[in-house]
Amino acid sequence: MSTLTTTKPMTAVEFSEWVNRPENANRWFELVRGEVIELPPPMKRHGFVALNVGRILGNYTFQCGKGYVTGNDSGVILERDSDTMCDPDVVAYEDADKFDDLHPKYGEVPPVLAVEVLSPGDRWSRVTHKINDYLKNGVALIWLVDPQHRDVTVYRTGREPQTFEGNQEVSGEDVLPGFRCVVAEFFLLPGEAVANAAPGSS
Repeated sequence: MSTLTTTKPMTAVEFSEWVNRPENANRWFELVRGEVIELPPPMKRHGFVALNVGRILGNYTFQCGKGYVTGNDSGVILERDSDTMCDPDVVAYEDADKFDDLHPKYGEVPPVLAVEVLSPGDRWSRVTHKINDYLKNGVALIWLVDPQHRDVTVYRTGREPQTFEGNQEVSGEDVLPGFRCVVAEFFLLPGEAVANAAPGSS
């Protein structure tokens, strides 16, 4: 991870245009209080787990007919003035009922759930700061998914983090009512899921 030197702090609008320049293709950035931060590239396990979590959450939204899920290229604005714009790996929203209502560029309404999937190159200090930014800017529920240890740590304002693993279930609590999933299912390929998923998993 590195901080790029710029002549002045960027706004979210400037950042969204800058990251789409040809010279920035296949690179990953976030905007933290006006400063551009380059992130380490994700690996295959990271990508699989993120998509798998998104699939399971997406199925839930279609089953209950409420909300929607986006991936990590949609952008979430957490702060204005000293703009902070990040890309959670999976994001659940409840601010639109139709495709036409979706912001054409990025999210300006806090999501109800942000999911971060750890990468081998992630620094714990950066992850901790990002989780704190989510919490103080209105994100109700955060999941930190760790592919190496195959567990999920749940964060909420005013509560100690809780870690779930293996055949324990992670729930949507009051944020995503009725959602429950066995943690192991986030890390299983389709053939494994048939043999190993616990009964009643989502």
